[in-house]
Amino acid sequence: MADADAPVVLRLLRITKRFGALTANDAVSFDLRRGEVIALLGENGAGKTTLMNVLFGQYVAESGVVEAFGRPLPPGRPRAALAAGIGMVHQHFTLADNLTVLENIVLGTRPLWRPGLGRAGARARIAALSARFGLDVDPGARVGDLSVGIRQRTEILKALYRNARILILDEPTAVLTPRETQALFRTLRLAVAQGLSIVFISHKLAEAMAISDRVIVLRQGKLVGDTATASTDLHALARLMVGADITAAAVPAVPAGPALMRLERVGTADRGGVPGLRGVDLTLTAGRITGLAGVAGNGQSALADIVAGLARPTSGRLTLRGAEPVRWSPRAAMAGGVARIPEDRHRTGAISAMSLTENAVLEAYRDPPFSRRGWMDWRAAERFATGLITAYDIRCPGPFARIGLLSGGNMQKLILGRALARNPGIILANQPTRGLDVGAVAYVHRRLLDARADGAAILLISEDLDEVRALSDTIHVISGGRLSPAFPRGALDQAELGAWMAGQGYADAA
Repeated sequence: MADADAPVVLRLLRITKRFGALTANDAVSFDLRRGEVIALLGENGAGKTTLMNVLFGQYVAESGVVEAFGRPLPPGRPRAALAAGIGMVHQHFTLADNLTVLENIVLGTRPLWRPGLGRAGARARIAALSARFGLDVDPGARVGDLSVGIRQRTEILKALYRNARILILDEPTAVLTPRETQALFRTLRLAVAQGLSIVFISHKLAEAMAISDRVIVLRQGKLVGDTATASTDLHALARLMVGADITAAAVPAVPAGPALMRLERVGTADRGGVPGLRGVDLTLTAGRITGLAGVAGNGQSALADIVAGLARPTSGRLTLRGAEPVRWSPRAAMAGGVARIPEDRHRTGAISAMSLTENAVLEAYRDPPFSRRGWMDWRAAERFATGLITAYDIRCPGPFARIGLLSGGNMQKLILGRALARNPGIILANQPTRGLDVGAVAYVHRRLLDARADGAAILLISEDLDEVRALSDTIHVISGGRLSPAFPRGALDQAELGAWMAGQGYADAA
């Protein structure tokens, strides 16, 4: 628990930031004390990341002042923020995959005229920081070969190496497994005990409450809540975030239809250290949600690529509506009624430099009504994008705004709308709510359940066991490329699913 008499190390005074007609931050003010953890909460697009980018000097606010340790920070100068002892770990890591951990950490810390990297001294300092904060990382490992959790440790070490006394963590658990999240929290508690102050941006309310001393809530750019964590609860925070009560989507009984896709003894090659599929049997049935649980890196991506037509089995058989495709490809999958909500909305779901309109028609620009005699009909594309913006409450400046300017949740809504607009028979929903706030999560769940009621067969791939258990009619667990039998809803509790995720039971089920 932070000391109420501890000195203020960071102060934001009436920060206002606009993007055209959109006010992302509206006169936001708060303080952060030494050894305190503040959880910064809000809906997707509420202005959390924008506010932190103003603090870190990556954006320049229209008005307001940022003070660090009693001194104002010059706006728009990240180097000044770094020099003041502010470190930021972005949700999407800023590491060079082809460099080692040590090289990433020291990059930019030595003058260009000084020869060498000072590897021996850097290695010793990294080892000392690793021991001090419980961050076990191999300095010589190539970053491209590391798990997501180890990459995040590297980002934190990178900030600590620069003598950060204030650490901003933007959605730090969005891509972590539960075990990695627990390890991160142990590190943060060690750091706070040694005087580090933390701003923890998150959509996961339970985690925010578990790690924070105080909670600050933004809604539509305005500060609407600032309270001690001990004096609030999950329901109150959720209501503050969205301005209304949130109820979990009901899963009504609907009749099952025919099998739309079957995978029979399907295998794929390994990808580096990531296992391929090992004799997978899977049936996707109309009117049913099939949930897939598992720790990241156990074959989920290989299975998703098969369903989407991005890869072909090296062994086994795939049938679509009872027939084996002549040539399985993304175009064949789309023609067969398969829609895709990809795992990574930034890398494979959207093209950041393109507009919402361009992204909305990205998978169908060759088809009517967007293509006429080989020419794009941009009016039709604009009408389509505008319809998605309205139907899915996508908060943006307009259909021709660059999609890269949107929050993750609003980008996800466009991808969801694009996928569902064709009334697909099969929906691949791969991590569909990763990084979304509670209101957006409930919205996505309702849309998937609506598609289920309309007869779609849905493959839900998620690392959130609560999500899988709540929505799925049947559940499989994947571990080491092997797929468990199908378990009906409610047949296994969380501990039993966790045992399958750890690799137990597959030999017996084989």
